[in-house]
Amino acid sequence: MARGAGRTRRQRSAQATKASSLRIGGVLLVVAVVVTYFGFTKHIPFTHGFRVRAVFSSANSIRKNSPVRIAGVNVGKVKSIERQPGGDGAIVTMEINDAGLPIHRDATLKIRPRIFLEGNFFVDLSPGTPSSPVVSDGATLPISDTATPVQFDQVLGALQADSRASLQQLLAGYGQALTYQPTAADDRTQDPSVQGRSGAQALNQSLRSSAPAFRDTSVVNAALLGTEPHDLSGLIAGLGRVTRALDRNEATLQGLVTNFNTTMGAFASQSANVRSSIRLLGPTLVTANATLADLNSSFPATRAFAREILPGVRETPATIEASFPWIAQTRGLLGPGELQGVARQLHPSIADLSRVTEQSILLLPQTDLFAKCLTQVILPTGDIKILDGNNTAGNENYKEFWYTMVGLAGEGQNFDANGSYVRFQPGGGDQTVSTGKAGGAGGDALFGNALSKPLGNRPIFPGHRPPYVSNVPCYTQRLPALNDTPTGPADPSKPAAARAAGKP
Repeated sequence: MARGAGRTRRQRSAQATKASSLRIGGVLLVVAVVVTYFGFTKHIPFTHGFRVRAVFSSANSIRKNSPVRIAGVNVGKVKSIERQPGGDGAIVTMEINDAGLPIHRDATLKIRPRIFLEGNFFVDLSPGTPSSPVVSDGATLPISDTATPVQFDQVLGALQADSRASLQQLLAGYGQALTYQPTAADDRTQDPSVQGRSGAQALNQSLRSSAPAFRDTSVVNAALLGTEPHDLSGLIAGLGRVTRALDRNEATLQGLVTNFNTTMGAFASQSANVRSSIRLLGPTLVTANATLADLNSSFPATRAFAREILPGVRETPATIEASFPWIAQTRGLLGPGELQGVARQLHPSIADLSRVTEQSILLLPQTDLFAKCLTQVILPTGDIKILDGNNTAGNENYKEFWYTMVGLAGEGQNFDANGSYVRFQPGGGDQTVSTGKAGGAGGDALFGNALSKPLGNRPIFPGHRPPYVSNVPCYTQRLPALNDTPTGPADPSKPAAARAAGKP
């Protein structure tokens, strides 16, 4: 009995263990399914994302799950469409993901047709401006902030018979304008680049310059966006103030219109000149474009210079602060008791100094000529050694001169306080020496006796002084040939020129 009871308990335990394993496996399976679902869907069941409602005048073929786009990017889907209670509009509920948030109070929504291959429609959402408050989940945007596209059948239905006839005439006239071949009279007032071309050909030619024009227009549009928040709102506010001022000053506005009419009349009277100016505007813009391109290319260097100079500009206040003590000392130095007083005392001598300066302008050239004569003629002549045969001393000429002066000074010494005099020991001999007529042609000849016959003169006296030319600078003259002059006794029977030349 006990053995059977134990076997029963073991069977029950095994069955309980097997059931527990099945429950654990089932729980793990459910957890894996849930994790996989969340991993792929990233959405919690029984919840929804950010939803916003909008009232449209017409659903206009919008469907559930139609995309909601911001600037062409899908940011959500249409969740439901229902009729507006008590009205003819439609309420469209949309679910927006995080990429389309936040949405502001001034947001606008438009139902637009998708491209041809896609079909159907989508909701084009403009999230509004950052300065406007943010709407909350479940908010409803009014019909004033929504719009629906105009269908082609609505356009055709709005055209009556006379309107359709006018439209036909417009299309026919437009087609004729595109294909019309201009005459010589028509081309006379046209730009040379379009003469002889039809309207379509001229438009095709204008498309060649449309790419840079569109590019420049986009640059202008980007600039019109402003650089700071509320630029556009500030522009609108300013425009509002201007219009209010014009409304208050109706007479001024009438005068403005009248003057504008007068100005336009003046332009009309000068239509030929205006046409010529517009014709020359194209080359002018080309030149201006090249100039602006060169100017733009210089901006990087200017920006680099501005960046490099910033450290110096930051140090400028400290430099100015450090210069204040120096400025104070300089102010004291330039005061009446210092340099200002010295300048006042030196003022009388300025006039004399200016006159000295004027005279030095005349003196310096003469001093320069004298210095050149001294360094290039006189001093080199003094360095020449006189060759006198056995009597050659071997000293420079200037030394011999000063030795002679020293000897004369020694001869002139006296010890009896009777003044200076020179003693000579005259002697006699049988050789008579004549000095010629002393004092010129009217003088008497002086005679003396010498012990021996004189050897002659060096150089031989030519009988007259060499000519003096005052307009030839001294430094341009050749050095005198002191050792090449003729020597020997003077023969009275020879002419002076022959004796000077050393001829027999």
